[in-house]
Amino acid sequence: MSFIDAHDFSVGLVLRVLGVASSTYYGWRARVASPSQRHREDAELLEKIIEIREADEFAPTYGSPRVWLELRRQGVRCSRKRVERLMRENHLRGAYLRKGWKSASTRQDPRHTAAPDLVDRDFTAPAPNRLWVADLTRLPTDEGVLWLASVRDAFSNRIVGWKTAPRADTDLVLSALDYALWSRDVRAGELIHHSDKGCQYTAVRFTQRLADAGILPSTGSVGDSFDNALAENLWSTIKTELVYWPVRTFATRAEAEAALFRYIDGWYNPRRIQAGLGGLSPDEYEDAWRIRQHTRPAMIPSTLDESR
Repeated sequence: MSFIDAHDFSVGLVLRVLGVASSTYYGWRARVASPSQRHREDAELLEKIIEIREADEFAPTYGSPRVWLELRRQGVRCSRKRVERLMRENHLRGAYLRKGWKSASTRQDPRHTAAPDLVDRDFTAPAPNRLWVADLTRLPTDEGVLWLASVRDAFSNRIVGWKTAPRADTDLVLSALDYALWSRDVRAGELIHHSDKGCQYTAVRFTQRLADAGILPSTGSVGDSFDNALAENLWSTIKTELVYWPVRTFATRAEAEAALFRYIDGWYNPRRIQAGLGGLSPDEYEDAWRIRQHTRPAMIPSTLDESR
Protein backbone atom coordinates (compact mmCIF):
# COMPACT_ATOMS: atom_id res chain seq x y z
CA MET A 1 0.00 0.00 0.00
CA SER A 2 2.85 2.39 0.72
CA PHE A 3 3.86 1.90 -2.95
CA ILE A 4 0.70 3.77 -4.00
CA ASP A 5 1.44 6.76 -1.76
CA ALA A 6 5.04 6.87 -2.98
CA HIS A 7 4.01 7.76 -6.56
CA ASP A 8 2.20 10.74 -8.08
CA PHE A 9 -0.19 8.68 -10.19
CA SER A 10 -3.92 8.76 -9.65
CA VAL A 11 -4.88 6.47 -6.77
CA GLY A 12 -7.79 5.05 -8.70
CA LEU A 13 -5.59 4.29 -11.70
CA VAL A 14 -2.92 2.54 -9.64
CA LEU A 15 -5.54 0.49 -7.74
CA ARG A 16 -7.07 -0.67 -11.04
CA VAL A 17 -3.65 -1.65 -12.44
CA LEU A 18 -2.71 -3.52 -9.26
CA GLY A 19 -6.13 -5.11 -8.92
CA VAL A 20 -6.61 -3.75 -5.37
CA ALA A 21 -10.07 -2.80 -4.12
CA SER A 22 -10.40 0.84 -3.09
CA SER A 23 -11.97 -0.22 0.23
CA THR A 24 -8.84 -2.24 1.02
CA TYR A 25 -6.59 0.75 0.34
CA TYR A 26 -8.62 3.28 2.32
CA GLY A 27 -9.10 0.81 5.15
CA TRP A 28 -5.31 0.42 5.33
CA ARG A 29 -4.84 4.19 5.41
CA ALA A 30 -7.38 4.49 8.23
CA ARG A 31 -5.56 1.83 10.27
CA VAL A 32 -2.22 3.60 9.72
CA ALA A 33 -3.66 6.95 10.76
CA SER A 34 -5.48 5.56 13.78
CA PRO A 35 -4.30 2.03 14.67
CA SER A 36 -6.45 -0.09 16.95
CA GLN A 37 -5.36 -0.92 20.47
CA ARG A 38 -4.52 -4.44 19.31
CA HIS A 39 -2.21 -3.09 16.60
CA ARG A 40 -0.54 -0.71 19.04
CA GLU A 41 0.06 -3.56 21.49
CA ASP A 42 1.47 -5.71 18.68
CA ALA A 43 3.86 -2.90 17.70
CA GLU A 44 5.05 -2.53 21.30
CA LEU A 45 5.49 -6.28 21.68
CA LEU A 46 7.41 -6.47 18.41
CA GLU A 47 9.82 -3.82 19.69
CA LYS A 48 10.48 -5.94 22.79
CA ILE A 49 11.01 -9.04 20.64
CA ILE A 50 13.55 -7.20 18.50
CA GLU A 51 15.32 -5.88 21.63
CA ILE A 52 15.65 -9.43 22.98
CA ARG A 53 17.10 -10.72 19.71
CA GLU A 54 19.58 -7.83 19.54
CA ALA A 55 20.76 -8.05 23.16
CA ASP A 56 23.75 -10.27 22.37
CA GLU A 57 25.83 -11.58 19.48
CA PHE A 58 24.09 -14.94 19.80
CA ALA A 59 20.60 -13.74 20.78
CA PRO A 60 19.34 -13.80 17.15
CA THR A 61 19.40 -17.60 17.44
CA TYR A 62 16.35 -17.37 19.71
CA GLY A 63 13.16 -18.64 18.15
CA SER A 64 9.68 -17.90 19.44
CA PRO A 65 9.81 -20.39 22.39
CA ARG A 66 12.87 -18.75 23.97
CA VAL A 67 11.74 -15.25 23.06
CA TRP A 68 8.46 -15.96 24.83
CA LEU A 69 10.32 -17.27 27.90
CA GLU A 70 12.52 -14.17 27.96
CA LEU A 71 9.44 -11.93 27.71
CA ARG A 72 7.97 -13.70 30.74
CA ARG A 73 11.23 -13.13 32.63
CA GLN A 74 10.83 -9.44 31.89
CA GLY A 75 7.27 -9.43 33.21
CA VAL A 76 5.60 -9.22 29.80
CA ARG A 77 2.47 -11.38 29.72
CA CYS A 78 1.38 -12.58 26.28
CA SER A 79 0.58 -15.84 24.56
CA ARG A 80 3.24 -17.90 22.87
CA LYS A 81 1.16 -18.05 19.69
CA ARG A 82 1.11 -14.26 19.54
CA VAL A 83 4.91 -14.18 19.68
CA GLU A 84 5.03 -16.84 16.95
CA ARG A 85 2.69 -14.80 14.74
CA LEU A 86 4.59 -11.53 15.13
CA MET A 87 7.93 -13.19 14.43
CA ARG A 88 6.53 -15.01 11.42
CA GLU A 89 4.93 -11.86 9.99
CA ASN A 90 8.20 -9.95 10.39
CA HIS A 91 10.44 -12.74 9.05
CA LEU A 92 12.18 -13.32 12.37
CA ARG A 93 13.19 -16.91 12.90
CA GLY A 94 15.46 -18.76 15.27
CA ALA A 95 18.35 -21.08 14.53
CA TYR A 96 17.58 -24.63 13.49
CA LEU A 97 19.66 -27.74 12.84
CA ARG A 98 20.34 -28.46 9.20
CA LYS A 99 19.53 -31.85 7.75
CA GLY A 100 22.41 -34.20 7.32
CA TRP A 101 24.38 -32.87 10.31
CA LYS A 102 26.51 -35.51 12.00
CA SER A 103 28.71 -35.29 15.04
CA ALA A 104 32.29 -36.48 14.96
CA SER A 105 32.70 -40.11 15.94
CA THR A 106 35.42 -41.36 18.24
CA ARG A 107 37.59 -44.41 17.70
CA GLN A 108 37.68 -47.33 20.10
CA ASP A 109 40.92 -49.03 21.10
CA PRO A 110 40.33 -52.82 21.58
CA ARG A 111 43.37 -52.98 23.86
CA HIS A 112 41.67 -50.75 26.44
CA THR A 113 39.23 -52.00 29.05
CA ALA A 114 36.21 -49.71 29.07
CA ALA A 115 34.22 -48.93 32.19
CA PRO A 116 30.63 -50.24 32.50
CA ASP A 117 27.61 -48.08 31.76
CA LEU A 118 26.49 -46.61 35.11
CA VAL A 119 24.02 -44.16 33.54
CA ASP A 120 21.80 -46.34 31.32
CA ARG A 121 20.54 -43.26 29.42
CA ASP A 122 19.23 -41.58 32.59
CA PHE A 123 20.83 -38.15 32.27
CA THR A 124 19.32 -36.64 35.41
CA ALA A 125 21.10 -35.61 38.59
CA PRO A 126 19.80 -34.44 42.01
CA ALA A 127 22.55 -31.84 42.47
CA PRO A 128 25.61 -30.36 40.74
CA ASN A 129 28.71 -32.53 40.36
CA ARG A 130 26.87 -35.85 40.50
CA LEU A 131 26.92 -36.69 36.79
CA TRP A 132 29.20 -35.25 34.11
CA VAL A 133 28.99 -36.19 30.44
CA ALA A 134 31.97 -35.75 28.13
CA ASP A 135 32.60 -35.94 24.41
CA LEU A 136 34.58 -34.29 21.63
CA THR A 137 33.78 -32.87 18.22
CA ARG A 138 35.50 -30.94 15.46
CA LEU A 139 35.08 -27.47 14.00
CA PRO A 140 36.38 -26.63 10.50
CA THR A 141 38.79 -23.72 9.97
CA ASP A 142 40.89 -22.60 7.01
CA GLU A 143 43.95 -23.80 8.94
CA GLY A 144 42.49 -27.24 9.45
CA VAL A 145 40.30 -29.01 11.98
CA LEU A 146 39.98 -27.67 15.52
CA TRP A 147 38.93 -30.33 18.02
CA LEU A 148 36.75 -29.38 20.98
CA ALA A 149 36.41 -31.51 24.11
CA SER A 150 33.83 -30.63 26.74
CA VAL A 151 32.51 -31.75 30.11
CA ARG A 152 28.85 -30.97 30.86
CA ASP A 153 27.04 -31.20 34.19
CA ALA A 154 23.78 -33.13 33.81
CA PHE A 155 22.12 -31.23 36.66
CA SER A 156 22.14 -27.80 35.03
CA ASN A 157 23.50 -28.55 31.54
CA ARG A 158 26.38 -26.23 32.39
CA ILE A 159 29.61 -26.68 30.45
CA VAL A 160 32.00 -27.06 33.39
CA GLY A 161 35.14 -27.71 31.35
CA TRP A 162 36.26 -27.38 27.74
CA LYS A 163 39.47 -27.28 25.75
CA THR A 164 40.51 -27.15 22.09
CA ALA A 165 43.47 -28.58 20.18
CA PRO A 166 44.49 -29.48 16.62
CA ARG A 167 44.48 -33.18 17.57
CA ALA A 168 41.86 -35.37 19.25
CA ASP A 169 44.16 -37.12 21.67
CA THR A 170 44.18 -38.06 25.34
CA ASP A 171 45.87 -34.79 26.27
CA LEU A 172 42.86 -32.88 24.94
CA VAL A 173 40.24 -34.73 26.97
CA LEU A 174 42.50 -34.66 30.03
CA SER A 175 42.79 -30.88 29.73
CA ALA A 176 39.00 -30.53 29.56
CA LEU A 177 38.64 -32.76 32.62
CA ASP A 178 41.27 -30.79 34.55
CA TYR A 179 39.47 -27.57 33.66
CA ALA A 180 36.26 -29.03 35.08
CA LEU A 181 37.98 -30.24 38.25
CA TRP A 182 39.57 -26.82 38.73
CA SER A 183 36.26 -24.99 38.33
CA ARG A 184 34.09 -27.26 40.50
CA ASP A 185 33.99 -28.56 44.06
CA VAL A 186 34.06 -32.32 43.54
CA ARG A 187 33.74 -34.77 46.42
CA ALA A 188 35.28 -38.19 46.05
CA GLY A 189 32.77 -40.97 45.45
CA GLU A 190 29.84 -38.68 44.51
CA LEU A 191 30.51 -38.02 40.83
CA ILE A 192 30.08 -40.18 37.73
CA HIS A 193 31.96 -39.26 34.56
CA HIS A 194 30.18 -40.65 31.48
CA SER A 195 31.52 -40.78 27.93
CA ASP A 196 31.59 -43.05 24.91
CA LYS A 197 34.20 -45.77 24.49
CA GLY A 198 36.56 -43.58 22.48
CA CYS A 199 40.21 -44.44 22.94
CA GLN A 200 40.87 -41.03 24.53
CA TYR A 201 38.46 -41.81 27.39
CA THR A 202 39.58 -45.39 27.94
CA ALA A 203 43.30 -44.58 27.96
CA VAL A 204 45.15 -45.48 31.16
CA ARG A 205 46.19 -41.87 31.82
CA PHE A 206 42.61 -40.68 31.66
CA THR A 207 41.09 -43.44 33.78
CA GLN A 208 43.86 -42.97 36.33
CA ARG A 209 43.07 -39.24 36.55
CA LEU A 210 39.44 -40.11 37.28
CA ALA A 211 40.53 -42.56 39.97
CA ASP A 212 42.86 -40.01 41.56
CA ALA A 213 39.96 -37.55 41.82
CA GLY A 214 37.57 -40.17 43.24
CA ILE A 215 35.33 -40.07 40.15
CA LEU A 216 33.46 -43.16 38.95
CA PRO A 217 34.00 -43.83 35.21
CA SER A 218 31.10 -44.81 32.96
CA THR A 219 30.95 -45.49 29.22
CA GLY A 220 28.11 -46.13 26.82
CA SER A 221 27.91 -48.75 24.10
CA VAL A 222 29.82 -48.51 20.83
CA GLY A 223 28.29 -46.47 17.99
CA ASP A 224 25.12 -45.53 19.89
CA SER A 225 24.61 -41.77 20.25
CA PHE A 226 21.66 -42.30 22.61
CA ASP A 227 24.03 -43.68 25.25
CA ASN A 228 25.67 -40.26 25.41
CA ALA A 229 22.71 -38.18 24.25
CA LEU A 230 23.28 -35.23 26.59
CA ALA A 231 26.77 -34.66 25.17
CA GLU A 232 25.55 -35.13 21.59
CA ASN A 233 22.80 -32.58 22.23
CA LEU A 234 25.43 -30.02 23.19
CA TRP A 235 27.23 -30.49 19.88
CA SER A 236 24.06 -29.93 17.88
CA THR A 237 23.42 -26.73 19.86
CA ILE A 238 26.94 -25.37 19.37
CA LYS A 239 27.08 -26.28 15.68
CA THR A 240 23.66 -24.76 15.05
CA GLU A 241 24.10 -21.50 16.94
CA LEU A 242 27.83 -20.86 16.49
CA VAL A 243 28.68 -22.33 13.08
CA TYR A 244 25.50 -22.64 11.01
CA TRP A 245 23.45 -19.58 12.07
CA PRO A 246 24.51 -17.54 10.32
CA VAL A 247 27.11 -19.58 8.49
CA ARG A 248 30.48 -18.74 10.07
CA THR A 249 33.87 -19.47 8.61
CA PHE A 250 36.96 -19.31 10.76
CA ALA A 251 40.24 -18.31 9.15
CA THR A 252 42.34 -19.70 11.99
CA ARG A 253 42.00 -22.06 14.92
CA ALA A 254 42.61 -19.10 17.24
CA GLU A 255 39.62 -17.30 15.74
CA ALA A 256 37.43 -20.35 16.26
CA GLU A 257 38.62 -20.72 19.87
CA ALA A 258 37.84 -17.04 20.56
CA ALA A 259 34.32 -17.55 19.19
CA LEU A 260 33.89 -20.61 21.42
CA PHE A 261 34.98 -18.58 24.43
CA ARG A 262 32.40 -15.88 23.67
CA TYR A 263 29.71 -18.49 23.12
CA ILE A 264 30.37 -20.84 26.07
CA ASP A 265 31.61 -18.51 28.80
CA GLY A 266 29.89 -15.34 27.63
CA TRP A 267 26.55 -16.66 26.42
CA TYR A 268 25.70 -20.34 26.95
CA ASN A 269 26.54 -20.72 30.65
CA PRO A 270 25.52 -17.31 32.02
CA ARG A 271 22.74 -16.11 29.68
CA ARG A 272 21.24 -18.68 27.31
CA ILE A 273 17.91 -19.69 28.82
CA GLN A 274 16.59 -23.25 28.53
CA ALA A 275 13.01 -24.45 28.79
CA GLY A 276 14.14 -27.57 30.65
CA LEU A 277 15.64 -25.33 33.35
CA GLY A 278 12.44 -23.38 33.88
CA GLY A 279 13.49 -20.55 31.59
CA LEU A 280 16.83 -20.03 33.36
CA SER A 281 20.39 -20.23 32.12
CA PRO A 282 22.69 -22.93 33.56
CA ASP A 283 24.40 -20.43 35.88
CA GLU A 284 21.07 -19.02 37.06
CA TYR A 285 19.69 -22.51 37.63
CA GLU A 286 22.63 -23.48 39.85
CA ASP A 287 22.48 -20.16 41.72
CA ALA A 288 18.78 -20.71 42.42
CA TRP A 289 19.51 -24.23 43.66
CA ARG A 290 22.21 -22.97 46.04
CA ILE A 291 19.84 -20.33 47.43
CA ARG A 292 17.24 -23.01 48.09
CA GLN A 293 19.82 -25.11 49.92
CA HIS A 294 20.72 -22.23 52.24
CA THR A 295 17.11 -21.20 52.91
CA ARG A 296 15.75 -24.70 53.45
CA PRO A 297 14.40 -25.03 57.04
CA ALA A 298 16.43 -27.13 59.43
CA MET A 299 15.33 -30.74 59.69
CA ILE A 300 13.86 -31.85 63.05
CA PRO A 301 15.83 -34.77 64.48
CA SER A 302 13.94 -38.04 64.26
CA THR A 303 14.45 -38.63 68.00
CA LEU A 304 12.38 -35.57 68.78
CA ASP A 305 9.63 -36.75 66.44
CA GLU A 306 9.49 -40.11 68.19
CA SER A 307 9.28 -38.55 71.65
CA ARG A 308 6.10 -36.62 70.90
